[in-house]
Amino acid sequence: MEIKRIIAATILSALILIGFDYFMPKPHQDNHPAVTQTAATQSPSTPAQAAPSEAAPEQTVTARRIAITSEDVQGSLNLKGALLDDAVLTKYRATLAKDSPLVRLLDKPGSEHPNFFVIGWNNAPGSNAKVPDLNTVWGSADEALSPGHPVTLKWDNGEGLIFTIQISIDEHYMFSVVQSVENHSAQPVALVPFQRVQRDYQAAEGFWTAHEGPIAVMDGRLNDETYKNVRKGAEHPDHTFWAKAGTGGWGGISDKYWLTAVAPEATAAVTASFAYVPGNPGSYQIGFAPQAPQQVMPNSTITQASHLFAGAKVPSLLQAYSRDLHITDFDKAIDFGWFSFLTRPILYLLHWLYLHLGNFGLALMALTLIVKIVLFPLASKAATSSARMRLLAPKIKEIREKNKDDPMVMNQKVMALYREEGVNPASGCLPVLIQAPIFFCLYKMLNISIDERHAPFFGWIRDLSVPDPTNIFNLFGLIPFDPTVYFSFLHISVWGAALGVTFWLLQRQTMVSMDPAQARIMQFMPLVYVFVMSGFPASLLVYYTWNNLLTFAQQTFIQSRAKLPVPVTKNGR
Repeated sequence: MEIKRIIAATILSALILIGFDYFMPKPHQDNHPAVTQTAATQSPSTPAQAAPSEAAPEQTVTARRIAITSEDVQGSLNLKGALLDDAVLTKYRATLAKDSPLVRLLDKPGSEHPNFFVIGWNNAPGSNAKVPDLNTVWGSADEALSPGHPVTLKWDNGEGLIFTIQISIDEHYMFSVVQSVENHSAQPVALVPFQRVQRDYQAAEGFWTAHEGPIAVMDGRLNDETYKNVRKGAEHPDHTFWAKAGTGGWGGISDKYWLTAVAPEATAAVTASFAYVPGNPGSYQIGFAPQAPQQVMPNSTITQASHLFAGAKVPSLLQAYSRDLHITDFDKAIDFGWFSFLTRPILYLLHWLYLHLGNFGLALMALTLIVKIVLFPLASKAATSSARMRLLAPKIKEIREKNKDDPMVMNQKVMALYREEGVNPASGCLPVLIQAPIFFCLYKMLNISIDERHAPFFGWIRDLSVPDPTNIFNLFGLIPFDPTVYFSFLHISVWGAALGVTFWLLQRQTMVSMDPAQARIMQFMPLVYVFVMSGFPASLLVYYTWNNLLTFAQQTFIQSRAKLPVPVTKNGR
């Protein structure tokens, strides 16, 4: 019966590992996935307020573009529609190749992956003023947008209303926008200014380790949704899936490393919304609008300020924007998870180590060492408890054999033995339960850290965010053959093999407490780890391998110094 349980446990463990590998986030390109068609650009309405017009803009109309230049962003602003639809990140490339293009975050309507900001106005119910749309060609005397040099766009509707958009940019990724309307007519006008992020292509769904998709923070509460859920908005008359009224906040579309987001003024009473406008393949729209229309009285002007972010999710930068611009919880764009109180300091510590050591792999190893040192008292307590339990194992076995027909008496005698010898059976589990969230946070951190992207290690590891490219089945590249084309598990890398060796060392260290049948079955587990984990990002293999070596050394040290405060009794019971 015991051997059957061991076999069942081993099979279950293997299934868990295989399932974990299946659901693990696979390395993917940072550029947006290819699509066959793009949706027609919608008219400038905010999804929470009104459904967009079905009429597509005339693509034959062209307009001048204003160049955008800052330290971290380059691109251009289209005067047709006042669209911010062209931006590349100057510090990040799509691949490791020297001639690789810069990461493109914003792209114009009609391109392969349209992703852009729309700034505009809607008429309030009952109002029929002529407002600018995506076909409107704005005027501007400015030639370029750069830090310290904002641009001003103007458009006269010919009916007494003059619309103005002033845009400035800092040295990183934040655009500041001020929309204003001057009313020179004799009648008041009710308008609804809005800003939104619009993505007109079918985006890839994210993984459970890091959210990718629509995201917003309203009144201090994080709201994130999958693209699949937001597409349900197509069933509603106004295409809105989710809407939330509040003060300030921010919302946008989050990718693994990048973010495009809108943030109204911190004191503005606004409504945030997630919407999906059906098309081929459709349009995701995340935007903000005032809770109430703005009345523009004759001979008066109204203004509304907001911020647009298009850049990398650098934790320290997001935190600085949250502090300086009063954008509530802006760093929640990074998916810190349920244990954010642990993941945040760990991620910041890793970034600090990376800045000082200059190598992400070394920073990861240093962080692992620090964690081991901090958790050493817990590990020592668990090891001591485990050692005492092993010493009591023969006595407990004897009690169970003598009282197998009376479970109640057997349990009473076992508990009495624990009390007499000063052993708590749960004392070895508590340290493990405390350590588990920390190691989970370490794992999650490696899936959200932008420092890891394209970070080299040593030797052949040029990018720690992707798997070790070596494979024993093609003699580490000497044979021009890729066996993973036929079977994905036929990938055993150098670091994967090293990981298997460390698991084998740890197994030998703990097998002294196993019976022979259990040991014979468990000896295959390191091989299972090798096949399953060789496809993980190299950073995870480096982390697990180094962590196993530290654990082996730690356990050896603890076992050599462990002393039993109370000797095990020898008299029978």
